[in-house]
Amino acid sequence: MDFIYYDKNLIVAVKPAGVISTDEPGGMPSLLREALGEDTDIRTVHRLDQVVSGLMVFAQNPETASELSRQIRAGEFKKTYLAVVRGVPEQRRGRMEDILLRSKEQRKTFVVNKPCRGSQEAVLEYHLLGTNGEKSMVEINLITGRTHQIRAQFTHRRMPLIGDRKYGGRDDGCNI
Repeated sequence: MDFIYYDKNLIVAVKPAGVISTDEPGGMPSLLREALGEDTDIRTVHRLDQVVSGLMVFAQNPETASELSRQIRAGEFKKTYLAVVRGVPEQRRGRMEDILLRSKEQRKTFVVNKPCRGSQEAVLEYHLLGTNGEKSMVEINLITGRTHQIRAQFTHRRMPLIGDRKYGGRDDGCNI
């Protein structure tokens, strides 16, 4: 495990691609316990998709988990993402505001045209960091944190994330 920060209340560690965020066999909390060699109380307070690598923050007690969850709900906990997408955004900086609907059967999230039962507002802001004309690196700040939000919103705009096999540029029509 690659630890960035560790104290009695929290852990910041690198989640490798392919590892789940949640407390299941082979998941990050389990791997952290193995690495620490302790029977540690490790709680997941936010998630990263299994296919994604990146920094994650874990609480080591109920009080810290509660405070971190409060900060996330209040928008005080900032999460920044980097992604390489196919294509080039129209604007160097932008905001995506959509309505998302999760299909449990397909285990995917889709942009829909109007609110309906189960749909949620999704907002993110992005900044184009560079492009070669075919692929672009973007920095993304989530305003809301919906399941597969980044993947769904960029794919809807025909800019799927490179390496994303689940959303990978297929046109799903975005109407369920």
